[in-house]
Amino acid sequence: MTSITSVELNYLVFRYLQESGFTHSAFALGYEGGINKCTIDGNMIPPGALITFVQKGLQYLEMEANLSNSDADVDEDFSFLQPLDLITKDVNELQQIIKEKKKNLHKDREKEKEKEKDKDRDKDKEFEREHERECARVREKERHEREKEKEKDRERLESEKERDKQLEDNSDRRMVTDAEDKHEENEFFEGPEPMDISITSTSQTCEIPSSDVMILEGHTSEVCACAWSPIGPLLASGSGDSTARIWTITEGTSRSGVHNDSLNVLVLKHVKGRTNEKSKDVTTLDWNGEGTLLATGSYDGQARIWSTDGELKTTLSKHKGPIFTLKWNKKGDYLLTGSCDKTAIVWDVRAEEWKQQFEFHSGPTLDVDWRNNVSFATSSTDNMIYVCKVGETRPIKSFAGHQGEVNCVKWDPTGSLLASCSDDISAKIWSMKQDKYAHDLREHSKEIYTIRWSPTGPGTNNPNQQLVLASASFDSTVKLWDVEFGKLLSSLNGHREPVYSVAFSPNGEYLASGSLDRCINIWSLKEGKIVKTYTGNGGIFEVCWNKEGDKIAACFANNTVCVLDFRIGLP
Repeated sequence: MTSITSVELNYLVFRYLQESGFTHSAFALGYEGGINKCTIDGNMIPPGALITFVQKGLQYLEMEANLSNSDADVDEDFSFLQPLDLITKDVNELQQIIKEKKKNLHKDREKEKEKEKDKDRDKDKEFEREHERECARVREKERHEREKEKEKDRERLESEKERDKQLEDNSDRRMVTDAEDKHEENEFFEGPEPMDISITSTSQTCEIPSSDVMILEGHTSEVCACAWSPIGPLLASGSGDSTARIWTITEGTSRSGVHNDSLNVLVLKHVKGRTNEKSKDVTTLDWNGEGTLLATGSYDGQARIWSTDGELKTTLSKHKGPIFTLKWNKKGDYLLTGSCDKTAIVWDVRAEEWKQQFEFHSGPTLDVDWRNNVSFATSSTDNMIYVCKVGETRPIKSFAGHQGEVNCVKWDPTGSLLASCSDDISAKIWSMKQDKYAHDLREHSKEIYTIRWSPTGPGTNNPNQQLVLASASFDSTVKLWDVEFGKLLSSLNGHREPVYSVAFSPNGEYLASGSLDRCINIWSLKEGKIVKTYTGNGGIFEVCWNKEGDKIAACFANNTVCVLDFRIGLP
């Protein structure tokens, strides 16, 4: 190993003294050590050379002290020593110091580990206590819910008893009232005050027996969506059993009761093998305008397009969450889907690919509705409504005003006005000409689940009839609104549970409503009363009319679909 000479060391010290300002000391060392006679080129020596040299030596000693005979590498617990120790002590003494340091460090670490374990144990205990408290809260809540349900059942029973008693006591008076009503012949939408239409105004002859209803069986889970083809006798239904079905409804089977003819139904399976897979729930469906294609939306985030003979034509995959709603545009070249992933997507059906994804909402998209062939509205749990247009990267209109989730949006028949309803117990009418709502409709006492426009007024097949909006609520009522003035026309009080669906007949003269009370009520808007009612065996999620207006379909929570012939029982 190369060693440093005394001449080289003297020169380094000489340079250190010069650089540090010790001029006299440097002169004395230079004179006595003969620095001027040495052959070292001063230009080759960097400033601070002596300090660097000493530091390197100390680092070497420190490294040597940290190495033991059995170690092939530096210990992971490398200990830094004080410079004075490195200068004054030999390697053995330095190694002893390091052992003591490591011993103390190990003790400190063990203490820290014990503290961490104690903290973890405390956290686990607190988590267990919180879990027990949460379970207790859940049990208490469930107990309260059960008590509320019992109380509700008791109240319902008392109410029914009271109503039956009143019906018996007032039968004569009601006959007189009915005679007066027939004599006056008041139009339903005329008169300055809104009317409360009650189920007590109906007669028992309006009840349609099960034998006069076609019941379609085959689904193995609740049926949450149904829709008639716009051109033929085909009825589509979507269920939690991961299938959609296309039923052929012929005239000869209108009164056949339970109907399960495999020749008259096509099963559209959304999963291979077993059914009832919840990730494949069929949540929504819609026919294109020509009635040649059926689109279904599923809980797996995929939209599927089927032919009328049950062939899967296209699977559209891009959403990252369940599809809650989908709609064809009138032209039939675009399909619009809204998803729990907070987005809406316009699909180019012919190209079988997505055209544009709209990511404006901060919560799940609950509903979508086309305004025309290229623009549409979306609503969300974020309380917002956006009007979007294919090709535009930002909404062309934003409507803020609801204070709760916006469950449904619907354009009027001309695309001029947009109606919306929300968990904030209001419905609103919006115009593209202004940012704030045109009308705030507040007569319901609970959340409004859905709304529908009547097929009446300018631009429809019934131009001479008044345009009205129907709203269905969890308060068990359906309300009809004058949209020009934002006023309540009438309240239809025939149900006893939340109303999930309403549908106008094609001629705009009747309204069908379906409720969790298992009843379908069909209202004459002209007479202001229930003209037909049917009670099934489960809650009703959706009702719809065929294009001729002579049949009504409804889907039930008891896995069935029923078809009611509207001509039955009419005077």
